[in-house]
Amino acid sequence: MFKRPDSRGARIKRHRRIRRTLSGTAQRPRLAVFRSLAHIYGQIIDDTSGRTLVHVTDVQPALREATGTKTELARRVGQELAARAKEKGITAVVFDRGGFLYHGRVKALADGAREGGLDF
Repeated sequence: MFKRPDSRGARIKRHRRIRRTLSGTAQRPRLAVFRSLAHIYGQIIDDTSGRTLVHVTDVQPALREATGTKTELARRVGQELAARAKEKGITAVVFDRGGFLYHGRVKALADGAREGGLDF
């Protein structure tokens, strides 16, 4: 009988493979994306100190009441993430798609962050 592959496990495998070479520094922190079925999360992480510098999600009060499709919300999350990063003096990041394919909501978040002024 055919067994469906475990998509969550496959994503985690892809993410581990990506993270072998990708790391955030103080000068260029890592923009990590996590996408669930209902929500999207973005955080900027300095891997050398192990600290999250900025985080934004569509569940936060500032974005919770926004309307639109999940892709439109992802773009707004990216823009808000870039705005908060600029307040902390962060202009350049390394993009970590978290093992997700770079399309749809993940791409929308990245485009929103670029529109907000982040460089990657």
